[in-house]
Amino acid sequence: MTAPSTYGLSTQARNLQWLLTDLVEEVPGVNSVAVVSSDGLLLLSSDPAGPAGPAGPAESPRRPTGPRGASADLATIVSGLGSLTTGAAALMDGGSVKQTMVAMEHGSVFVMAISDGSLLGVHATPDCDMSVVAYHMALFVGRAGHVLTPEVRSELRQSMENTP
Repeated sequence: MTAPSTYGLSTQARNLQWLLTDLVEEVPGVNSVAVVSSDGLLLLSSDPAGPAGPAGPAESPRRPTGPRGASADLATIVSGLGSLTTGAAALMDGGSVKQTMVAMEHGSVFVMAISDGSLLGVHATPDCDMSVVAYHMALFVGRAGHVLTPEVRSELRQSMENTP
């Protein structure tokens, strides 16, 4: 798992990174996870196999090789899905969006709202147990929601910008 260094981070920021690591390592089928701020910036990410993804470069040759690879892609997708579903809910007078799930032939993407407007996004394998993934996402949101204060969001954003 590639993650920003926890050196110099507050206890709250380190706890959020621990929760994210636990989500990736303990939930079968989870490939990567991203927490995105309400303004679309990546706050936390997990990219267990680096820029090429879990299958390696031979199976994903078009994977970007930017500073955060697959996690940056996931953050962009999460932010876009969040905006799209929020707009759709407003048009339908549906209230706030709690969760979005996109099932694809070769995987799934889950997006769940966090209390401060941030979003939790998970990219999972096609054979994952969707209810288990959703359950663990809800646990993360419940534990992280009250910790994501403006100060911690700023600290995490700065940490991501300083990650090589």
